[in-house]
Amino acid sequence: MSGSRELAALTGADMYLSNEGGPDWQYEFEHKGLKDGDVIKLGNLIFEVIHTPGHTPESISFLLTDTPASKEPVMMFTGDFVFVGDIGRPDLLEKAAGIQGTQDIGALQMYDSIRKFDALPDYIQVWPGHGAGSACGKALGAVPSTTVGYEKIRNWALQYKENKGGFVDYLLADQPEPPKYFAMMKKLNKVDRNLLTAVPKLNELSTADLQSAMDKGIKVIDARNKTDFAKGFIPNSINIQGNNAFTTWAGWFLNYEEPFILLAAPAQLDDLTRKLMRIGLENILGYIPSTDVYNGELQVAKVIGYDDFITKLNDDNIQIIDLRGIAEYNAGHIKNADNVFVGTILNNLGKISKEKEVIIHCQGGDRSSIAYSLLAKEGFTNITNYSPGMNEWISLGNETVIE
Repeated sequence: MSGSRELAALTGADMYLSNEGGPDWQYEFEHKGLKDGDVIKLGNLIFEVIHTPGHTPESISFLLTDTPASKEPVMMFTGDFVFVGDIGRPDLLEKAAGIQGTQDIGALQMYDSIRKFDALPDYIQVWPGHGAGSACGKALGAVPSTTVGYEKIRNWALQYKENKGGFVDYLLADQPEPPKYFAMMKKLNKVDRNLLTAVPKLNELSTADLQSAMDKGIKVIDARNKTDFAKGFIPNSINIQGNNAFTTWAGWFLNYEEPFILLAAPAQLDDLTRKLMRIGLENILGYIPSTDVYNGELQVAKVIGYDDFITKLNDDNIQIIDLRGIAEYNAGHIKNADNVFVGTILNNLGKISKEKEVIIHCQGGDRSSIAYSLLAKEGFTNITNYSPGMNEWISLGNETVIE
């Protein structure tokens, strides 16, 4: 979620937001609407609004002029338009929100927007809204800023500025799977919703509270490290480690109507709660600090090491499941491995054998731990986790199959 409404509520500031994109993209709460060419003056600073559709129809960027220093613009704030080394993807509305036909329209709009960008002076600094790790593009750089001139040299999109067809094809190819919660984000950022202006203090649940909640089917999200989870976990709990990807995977496997419980150390709670709030997941029933609160028998995950994994590769009674995204899988996978993306695994349980031994893996074990917990919750008892995954496989010089 953008957080702009919370910031405005806490500071008393006015919100200046896009009024571009047509009636379907208008914000449903009080704000000052902006159109292409509008100018905002703030002290000695001038912000010029540029409509840059493509990622979404209402997208705008801001060109900044620092008038005491120069009459020429010096910075551009691009949001989800131009990143370091990449540009915003136009397929999210179609893939995540189900708005059919929008990705091709968005790709053509992005081509026109990129040509606007190409016409800017090389010296202008570029400050995007995201960096590496964001799902809003497929190859975002890690540094926080760049320049127009540098992006003209290194950004793939600027190499296609005279080739509309090639631009569209490359832009739409091999985009990562959009997180399931993206559709809800578009809605929550548009409607007049309840504001999240404070981090709630979570209630610590007793053994009886936990058991009662689990009896009602309330999910337990175990935010511990994958290694600790494997050594002993509460049956039916879901392991989503409390790292930088916590928000992404919580958004895949939690919905906005049902309450849930966190298993996390007290020192983690503020950080995890903030991360959940950022995607609107505020329905936290409470937390438990460790598995000690559970009075039943813990489950232990079945894991496999490299040497044992190698001996099973040619066994007809083994199914290997690669849990990574399709682009990662196509770029290089273990021979005979089937691809079932972890984010959609609950919709593809029929692709996973119940008769054979199933060995799951991802890149480095985070996603395979999520998948192991989900499959255990669904009653699979034939799953083994090759946690080191492709990182170890490649580092030891093994071959991969490229699609």
